[in-house]
Amino acid sequence: MDIRGKRIIVTGGVRGLGRAMVEALLAKGATVTVFDVNASGMAELIDSHPEVNCIECDVSSYGSVVEAAANYHAKNKSADILINNAGILYSAPLAKISMTGIEKHDADMWNKVLATNLSSVFYMTECVVEKMIVSRTKGVIVNISSVSASGNMGQSAYSAAKAGVNALTVTWSKELGTMGIRVIAVAPGFTETESTKEAMGEMLLQETIKRVPLRRLGRPDEIAQGVISVIENDFFNGKIYELDGGLVI
Repeated sequence: MDIRGKRIIVTGGVRGLGRAMVEALLAKGATVTVFDVNASGMAELIDSHPEVNCIECDVSSYGSVVEAAANYHAKNKSADILINNAGILYSAPLAKISMTGIEKHDADMWNKVLATNLSSVFYMTECVVEKMIVSRTKGVIVNISSVSASGNMGQSAYSAAKAGVNALTVTWSKELGTMGIRVIAVAPGFTETESTKEAMGEMLLQETIKRVPLRRLGRPDEIAQGVISVIENDFFNGKIYELDGGLVI
C-alpha cells in the first residue's frame, strides 16, 4: 500500500510512539487524524503540524469512541488505515510482601489498564471497520502490541492486555482478510519514551538494557518506521512484528 494520500487514524498520537508515527506518516504524505484524550497536547501538536486533524476521544470509553468515530466519518468516507496505539504502562506484581502484610494488585488499575490497552482496540476497530466494509475500502488495521505479551514479571495487567491484542490481531485477520482488510500488529521492545521511564524507574531500566543484545533502548522513530514497513507490504497479515533489539529470541 502506498501511504501517500491515505486517510489514517492514530490513537494516542500526541506523545511518545504515537507522536513519532504521526510525524513519520506526515512525511510520507498521509492525511493524519489523531484521536486522543489530551486536549492541550493536541493543541500543541496542531501548532507544530497544522496539517494534522485532531478529535478529542477517550478510547477506553465505548460511548466516546462511537461519538468520535461518527464525527470523523461525517467528514470522511472511511479511514484507509487505523493505528491502535493508545495505551498506558503500569507495573505491579499480583501480590507482594510489605511491612504491613500482603499487598495485592489494585483491581481498579487492572480494569483501567485493560480498558485503555485492550478494550480500546476493540472499540476503535469495530467502528472503523464498519465504514471500511460499507465503502469497500481495502484498509489496514495496525495494533501496537508489546513484547510483554509473552508475560513480563510485574506487569500482570499490561501483559494480559497485550496478549489479548495479539489474539485479536490473528482473529480479525482471518475474519476480514476476504474483504481485503489486513490486520497486523507491531510489538515494540523497551523504547526511549517518557512513559517507559516513568513506569520502570532508572534501576530497572538499566537492568533491562543489559538484557538487550544491542545494549540500548529502541528509538521511537525506529518503531514508527517498522509500522510503515508493515503497512506498505501488502502480503503482511495476521502476524506480530517484533521490534525489540533481539530482547526476545
